[in-house]
Amino acid sequence: MKIVKTKNYEEMSRSAARILAAQIIVKPDCVLGLATGSSPVGLYKHLVAQYEQGELDFSKVTSINLDEYKGLAPDHEQSYRKFMNTNLFDHVNIDLSRTFVPNGMEADSEKACSSYDSRIEAEGGIDLQLLGLGNNGHIGFNEPAEAFATGTHCVELTQSTIEANKRFFASEEDVPRYAYTMGIRNIMQARKILMIVSGKAKAQALRDAVCGPVTPKMPASILQLHKDVTIVADEEALSLMD
Repeated sequence: MKIVKTKNYEEMSRSAARILAAQIIVKPDCVLGLATGSSPVGLYKHLVAQYEQGELDFSKVTSINLDEYKGLAPDHEQSYRKFMNTNLFDHVNIDLSRTFVPNGMEADSEKACSSYDSRIEAEGGIDLQLLGLGNNGHIGFNEPAEAFATGTHCVELTQSTIEANKRFFASEEDVPRYAYTMGIRNIMQARKILMIVSGKAKAQALRDAVCGPVTPKMPASILQLHKDVTIVADEEALSLMD
């Protein structure tokens, strides 16, 4: 595991964007596992800027997103498909037919999850998986639990996750209670993992994930067992680390 210390969110975003851009340059037809939320917004802005400057070509890239709220249509303002379109896909030359997000409108959870696992397998697996880190240690929507979930599954969101996400909705009542998410196995099978972490609110979770025991009660701790993980974090997120 490699940890890159940066001064602030902007430097974290720039450093992480360089790593992801390098993956595209080295393997133009790579499969990227992408994430949503506030953490990767700055990273995506840097990737768009590099594309506009002629430094990146997304035409052969395939993307597979970590998760999606169950019950939200792709054009819903808070859907993760909408997030990806707004923050990245609409601004680069990626083939939208090669961008995959779980189908939040599929009511049959078993069907939605098995078809997404099949999609990941059909694409040959993920070359680089981008992750954020939840305040409670979740990665994707893999919440603290008694056991690690394996493949894509439907998860009931914890109250802490609902609290963290309610700022994006009109009210807490509008936050979906369920989501489809890649499982720990999906994430761990990625050839490379890049996790970005910013802010003091994430400091304890980051310390526990890196320095604590591997346990499903701290989902991100499983990354200790992966052979190629890079964590890019700012000073505040690393403030509890030696």
